[in-house]
Amino acid sequence: MPLKKSFKKNKAMKKPIEVGCAIIEKRGKILISRRRPGDTLGGFWEFPGGKRDGDESFEQCLVRELREELAVEIRPRKFMRQVTHDYLGKVLSLHFYICDFVRGKPVLHECMDARWVRIEELAQYEFPPADADILTELVER
Repeated sequence: MPLKKSFKKNKAMKKPIEVGCAIIEKRGKILISRRRPGDTLGGFWEFPGGKRDGDESFEQCLVRELREELAVEIRPRKFMRQVTHDYLGKVLSLHFYICDFVRGKPVLHECMDARWVRIEELAQYEFPPADADILTELVER
């Protein structure tokens, strides 16, 4: 019995995976990407980004990830909010930033699709549950 209590305590103290999420604006549209079918949350649309490496800032993470995943250059402008969410036993700490598009045409290196959509069109796409508040905030602003 004590072993189970110890296990529960360790699971509850699991360190979150820190992820940067870019809300990239260009001429009234936002860039979204679609996860590959075999990935966690495959098929869902998301704001592009990825895991933060080592001691890099979230701004550095976003610049690196967008280069690697979509071959586009961005400039993080403003921190929007942080959301913690448990996905299938993995705790994610999502850090959303408003970013300016600098240059490039999205190339699908790490996703199955990417598109520029107007904010009012976001509701037509299926996003992970952790993005619900961000989506609402974007539509209402």
